[in-house]
Amino acid sequence: MQRFLSLALLAFALTGAPALTRTAEAHSHLSRSSPAAGSTVKPAPQEVVLSFTEKLEPKFSNIEVQDAKGEAVQAGKAALDPDSRTQLHVALKPLTPGTYKVIWRVLSVDTHRTNGSFTFRVGQ
Repeated sequence: MQRFLSLALLAFALTGAPALTRTAEAHSHLSRSSPAAGSTVKPAPQEVVLSFTEKLEPKFSNIEVQDAKGEAVQAGKAALDPDSRTQLHVALKPLTPGTYKVIWRVLSVDTHRTNGSFTFRVGQ
């Protein structure tokens, strides 16, 4: 009986434990952005596009873009790419040269929330 229990634990360690690790790492993280974090772009972008590692829930995912005064410069609400559901984008009002902050908050389909921010600069 003890030998059977030892074999069962070994089988779980080899097959079941790695599956638990993959599940725990399934949170959605920002994988890339356009404009890129920390970049200087010219001309000014017409939208911000964020790509994530997992599919997102559109009703609970948002992007806000602020100018140096903290005023919102996005034109409307963020929308999810219907084909991939991992790409969130928002249109921008016309931007003048300066630094802009992108603030994102998302809920992935696995119900985990993540958020973050970065800046980009529009050059002259």
